[in-house]
Amino acid sequence: MTAIVTGASSGIGQVFARKLAERGYKVITVARREGTVRADLATEEGVSAVEQVISECSDLELLVNNAGFGTRGYFWETDPEGQDRMHRLHVLATMRLTQRALRGMVARDSGTIINVSSVAAFSQSPDNVSYCATKAWMNSFTEGLAIELRDAGSRVRVQALCPGFTRTGFHEAMGFASSNIPAWLWMNADDVVEQSLNSNKVVVIPGAKYRIAAAFMRHLPWSIRKRVRRPGKHD
Repeated sequence: MTAIVTGASSGIGQVFARKLAERGYKVITVARREGTVRADLATEEGVSAVEQVISECSDLELLVNNAGFGTRGYFWETDPEGQDRMHRLHVLATMRLTQRALRGMVARDSGTIINVSSVAAFSQSPDNVSYCATKAWMNSFTEGLAIELRDAGSRVRVQALCPGFTRTGFHEAMGFASSNIPAWLWMNADDVVEQSLNSNKVVVIPGAKYRIAAAFMRHLPWSIRKRVRRPGKHD
């Protein structure tokens, strides 16, 4: 049985690849820098290349759409190319690879797709608009697929994995000082991946503190949500 993991050169993707190999999967890793398949999923060429790999994989049991990145800054001040790449990667690549994988999985009536989202999907915050929005789309997309698969009587599973702050180097890559976040909020990538692989839920939020936070954010009135400020920002 084969698993494909995108964004597998570091962080959560790298942990998924390792743990799946330990569980007996033949793992195909996809990454821009290092991987079985080197592909930039923010480009047409990259997505098409991985679609072809999926089409040729007759025993694909697991697809992990993990590739992603974040940016900082007010939306209108950010680099337009970076925003475009984020939407192409989080939304279009996830959609296309998922559709291609589901064609074979549904026909075989077996398989799982994990879309690595974020607890940020449940709210919005300054400096982070596109990231929150694309992850919210990912959750909605995954939940919709779960409904369709159930309606079709399929045993194929889908999951939106929504981690909070996880020690992976992700935040440092976007210029965010991890020391600004209290130590108790950080999670270990191994624990996040274990909770994902051991869960049958459609939306998986590792860590009780983040499950509570997500439930709170879902029901927070707009009158309160719009008052959110980035750290150090005052009226």
